[in-house]
Amino acid sequence: MQALVFRRTQVSAQEIFPKFPPCSLQPINESSCRRCGFCPYLGFLHFSLCVGSSSAAFLGFIYSAIVTLDSVQIFKTHEWLEKPTFYFKCQGENMTVIPDVKKTHVLYTFKGEESWQPLTEITAKKCKRCGFYEKDSINSDDVFDEWEFCLSDFIDPDGKYIHFKNKEFNATFLCPECIPLQEASDHATDSHNGGKGRTYPILVIMISALVSIVTLFGVVAIYKYWKKRKREQDQARFLKLFEDGDDIEDELNLGTIIL
Repeated sequence: MQALVFRRTQVSAQEIFPKFPPCSLQPINESSCRRCGFCPYLGFLHFSLCVGSSSAAFLGFIYSAIVTLDSVQIFKTHEWLEKPTFYFKCQGENMTVIPDVKKTHVLYTFKGEESWQPLTEITAKKCKRCGFYEKDSINSDDVFDEWEFCLSDFIDPDGKYIHFKNKEFNATFLCPECIPLQEASDHATDSHNGGKGRTYPILVIMISALVSIVTLFGVVAIYKYWKKRKREQDQARFLKLFEDGDDIEDELNLGTIIL
């Protein structure tokens, strides 16, 4: 008699279920970022940065506005030997040279898109000490005028503010954002309200914080649910893998058969 011996053949999971992606056959406890190419933590970090930058931009819009020079006319110069160098400067900031202004009694108008624009950025918190000056090659720079540059100066509906100095200059400043900025900060700057206006920025910060917290809990909940579903799918696939392996063994009569 002859003995026929059949040896058990080990069949890999990749050969039985080639349709499943490699990530589904990785160990269950492996990081989800490496397992399926998706990382909820990085997604939440990106979303948080977007929310934070949007909140910062919104708060920046509330508390600051850009001021440009719309027109200027000088009535005299202080430098006799050479052409004047006319510039604008606020205390604690860099000077802004206005290169086009060279002649007296000439109205210079601007578009606000010049390379030296804008002049400054004004806030709702306090005024700035600003002025127009002329460079002096020998002594200290000559002063056309210095004054307190405030948000409340922009009362025109078009956002314009005119500053006139007798026998010196006439300048028009443009700040379209100053009108809504002033309206939004009326409560914060009104001392007669007993500080009630200060609740507006606090409310904005609280809402931003609440949205961030709710988003955090939402992302965590979604990630946990996704991870649970993924674990159940992996377990089901592995169970099916072994069940189908046993079925193949029974069909082929794998094992040791002695005739």
